[in-house]
Amino acid sequence: MLKNYIKIAWRNLYKNKAFSLIHILGLTMGITVCLMIFLYITNEFSFDKFHKQGKNIYRVMRGFDATKARVPYLSGPYAPALLNDYPKEIKAAVRVQTRNDLVSFGEKAFNEKKVYATDAGFFSLFSFPLIKGDAATVLKEPGSIVLNETTAKRYFGSVDNAMGKVVQMDKRLQLKVTGVARDVPANSHMDFDMVMPIANYVHDDGFNVWVNNSMFVYVLLDSQVSKAQLENRFPQFMDKYMGKDMARFGAKFDLKLTPLTDIYFEPSSAFDNVKHGEKNVVFIFISIAILIMLIACINFMNLSTIRAVERSKEVGMRKVMGALRNHLIIQFIGESFLLTLISCALSIGLLLMLMPWYNQFLGYELAISWNKPPIYLFLMGVILVVGFLAGSYPAFFLSAFSPIQALKGKLKLGKSGTLLRQSLVVLQFSISVLLIIGTIVIMNQMSFVKSKSLGYDKEQTVLVSIDNNDIYNRRRTFKDELQNSGKVTSVSLMSGEPGGFFDVQVFDVEGQHEPFKSRSEFADFEYVKTLGLKVIAGRDFSAQYATDTTEAMLINRTAAKLLGFTPQQAIGKWIKNTLRDDKRRRVIGVVEDFNFLSLKENMDALVISPSEDRRVAVIKLKPGNIKGALATIKDIYSQVAPIYPFEYKFLDQQFDTTYRTDIKQQTMLSIFSGLAIFIACLGLFGLASFTAAKRTKEIGVRKVLGSSVQNILLLISKDLLKPVLLATVIAMPVGYYCMHKWLQSFAYRTSLHWWIFVLAAVVTFIIALLTISIKSVKAALANPVNSLRSE
Repeated sequence: MLKNYIKIAWRNLYKNKAFSLIHILGLTMGITVCLMIFLYITNEFSFDKFHKQGKNIYRVMRGFDATKARVPYLSGPYAPALLNDYPKEIKAAVRVQTRNDLVSFGEKAFNEKKVYATDAGFFSLFSFPLIKGDAATVLKEPGSIVLNETTAKRYFGSVDNAMGKVVQMDKRLQLKVTGVARDVPANSHMDFDMVMPIANYVHDDGFNVWVNNSMFVYVLLDSQVSKAQLENRFPQFMDKYMGKDMARFGAKFDLKLTPLTDIYFEPSSAFDNVKHGEKNVVFIFISIAILIMLIACINFMNLSTIRAVERSKEVGMRKVMGALRNHLIIQFIGESFLLTLISCALSIGLLLMLMPWYNQFLGYELAISWNKPPIYLFLMGVILVVGFLAGSYPAFFLSAFSPIQALKGKLKLGKSGTLLRQSLVVLQFSISVLLIIGTIVIMNQMSFVKSKSLGYDKEQTVLVSIDNNDIYNRRRTFKDELQNSGKVTSVSLMSGEPGGFFDVQVFDVEGQHEPFKSRSEFADFEYVKTLGLKVIAGRDFSAQYATDTTEAMLINRTAAKLLGFTPQQAIGKWIKNTLRDDKRRRVIGVVEDFNFLSLKENMDALVISPSEDRRVAVIKLKPGNIKGALATIKDIYSQVAPIYPFEYKFLDQQFDTTYRTDIKQQTMLSIFSGLAIFIACLGLFGLASFTAAKRTKEIGVRKVLGSSVQNILLLISKDLLKPVLLATVIAMPVGYYCMHKWLQSFAYRTSLHWWIFVLAAVVTFIIALLTISIKSVKAALANPVNSLRSE
């Protein structure tokens, strides 16, 4: 019996090639999208779950302002103090400091940006497998280093050749390769190429200063100790070690623990140099996968239902021959499963073809684990759910036919069948219009963000990191040589460029009783000039005033407002940075607000001081010869830091970095919107084909009686376009609500203009009309003689 069912199902598919192709193409595309999103989602939710002790590992977070997110940066003394004070609760504590260093071996030298300085227990705490070396001892000696597999091959050609070799770091440390680790998996929030002992830096200036925060601390809790129990004891810990500093700063620091597996989805701590994801994006993609699969299933149901009349005699004959209704149901659901199986097989092939592009788009390698159950369970779930969902209604509908009416050819689909079919088309196109609205809104917001005046001049501005001792020690020479080259307008050395790092500091302010928390910038006298900022009160820093270096500072308009001053009133007020030099400085000028943070964040207070903390050189080029100016910068850099490779980026490239996730979201939504409307149009094409075929004789009669091609085209199209128009009306308010919620993630956002919804409706309508017209025009142009002969 089963063999007979399969034969009949295959013959029906082969006999109706056009409908079968539409079925298979729609389902194949829908399943492929679901597979791609499934791989992405499983990777997102698998972050850091491969560590054997992961359920008991936490990252320590520091906070001192309830209005802002906690940060993961702590200072060197925290880890040993935690181990000392809580020996029963904490089994291990490992510090991780992210660095970039010049590493050389022979004539090979690279500016390595993924160097971890850690405690010796790093590989014992985390399950990063070692190809060579022992996890317990590999970082025991200060003069040791562990490379990952790719880095070992880059320096030494093979893993075996790497062991025992000595590399030089920053011209001062000789480090022997004592181990080689496998490359860090894509689902790890940490990412390193080299790991070295943090013991090499414990005697550096500032390492053991409690307020000098520059590293992460991971702790392993005893399995009998809960996170809440330990957190309740942290206030005593902070009072013990930070009590004097907190009293001096007028601040209250606290500590919390973040589970290892929660770090990836933790609200991104500013510039913590680890991977972060957004759950909202994941849920958006899950929703898109479900919606696209639903559209594909609706196609199947619609096209199977409209073929019911054609198959009615088959059903009638089967019933007369003794077929039971449940046998017929099995037959038709079996056909649905066969189509789904074929589509799944094609989807896997299509997925394998698309994976290189997909990996490039995501920016990491997303491997398909064919040797693990999840992928097969997912495919089985798709086959069962889609096969049953897509085949259930047609199966029950067809199996209910009266055999007498079916054999007489008097069977009609009826109003209820038409209503259901039109309702499904409405649902299909509502989803499509919703996705198109989402795409247009996101594109419009990204365009708004990109074109918005940020309050500073980002054009033709080059950023060069001050990230090694050579460039740091000779930074003033570097700046002077650039300004004397004739190729640049100005150069400023600062702690963070717009879109870069701006730490929160605590200040005492004249006339204020409470400590004032503000973002901080430490820059030289050319800061305002280089960024093109506007001074709205007072004056800029000036070399003509000898006291500006030690006694002056600038603030932005928001800082003045939050302090309760007008820009003019703020001039002359003293401000003292309690976290740094504890020295009073006078406000000599107020600059107009500029968006130094992401446009997802509200404007914040900013204090600009000439205090020393230089991390980046911002170079404003003269217009005209950018290529020549870059060559000059490279030559000067090579003179002051000859062994370091020259690396730079443009300030306007910060946009792509800051909004990388949103840009990816826009691209993915655009692609999926296109696929959704294409699949929906496949179904509409099938409906148009059916309508044209069923009205062949009517069209012939109308043409004989004088109807024009345009009239016949309108006749066929109007009924099919009604549900499309209704779909746009339904989708508009839903689209408005969804995109209004999405825009709330931006502090600065565009309006939801009426033309966005009109454009989405017009695009959908035109695509639907073109789809219908392909068959309608063909039917309208057919020879009426042939039409009248057909029955």
